[in-house]
Amino acid sequence: VQLQESGPGLVKPSQTLSLTCTVSGGSITTNYYSWSWIRQPPGKGLERIGYITYSGSTYYSPSLNSRTSISTDTSKNQFTLQLSSVTPEDTAVYYCVGGLSFAYWGQGTQVTVSS
Repeated sequence: VQLQESGPGLVKPSQTLSLTCTVSGGSITTNYYSWSWIRQPPGKGLERIGYITYSGSTYYSPSLNSRTSISTDTSKNQFTLQLSSVTPEDTAVYYCVGGLSFAYWGQGTQVTVSS
């Protein structure tokens, strides 16, 4: 299974960050699989933003819950992240991760929040 992130590398403050993860070699509806977004700000550790399960249930980090939405497009075998009202503190490398126990990782995409 391969995952590939896509989306803008630069977002202005107060706007919405939107990223898409395209999954190939497997189905996002595979039983018991979950699909996560994880980020790593510069000089900091990994932070899980949230995830969506194979059945469509979602979980968001409490610190980001009010600004986060994760959804799937089963026809395209994709899942997406929307993070609203971004600030420079949302600057990070964003990873899409999926499968059982974080088995599959995308290569990561740099997103910078700046005017």
